[in-house]
Amino acid sequence: PVFEASLALRRRYWSHDETCVLSVKTNIAGCLSKLGRHDEAIVLRREIFARYVAIRGVSDENALICGLNLAASLQTLELWDDSTTLLRDQLVPTAQRSLGAEHNVTLTLNKNLAHVLVGNPENTRDDLVEAKTIMQDVVKRRRRVF
Repeated sequence: PVFEASLALRRRYWSHDETCVLSVKTNIAGCLSKLGRHDEAIVLRREIFARYVAIRGVSDENALICGLNLAASLQTLELWDDSTTLLRDQLVPTAQRSLGAEHNVTLTLNKNLAHVLVGNPENTRDDLVEAKTIMQDVVKRRRRVF
């Protein structure tokens, strides 16, 4: 109720700033997810990601973070193929181009891709090898950067 009231206020007084409204919606999606209402959360996360991409483009850091949240929700619902496709084909390459390979968001996206590849019950040996390679790269970069 608190976030819904905040959303109503932001829509009323700051309707011109859509990112402000999306920020509150992101908080609501997080709450829904923590309450176990994953189906509702994923619908909202898809909407948020689509709006951020429409407003700022997929290479915007906030859009990439929203995509990361969406991928995590897909993984929670065990929608492995959707999560893998989103991360591998759209988010990771875009993050590497726009933020750089050593940016925290890029490293987190890579780590999540590795987790999805390992977590998928239908994974292949190639998926596991790819996940291992990704994680080794992430660990090496994190040690160097952080």
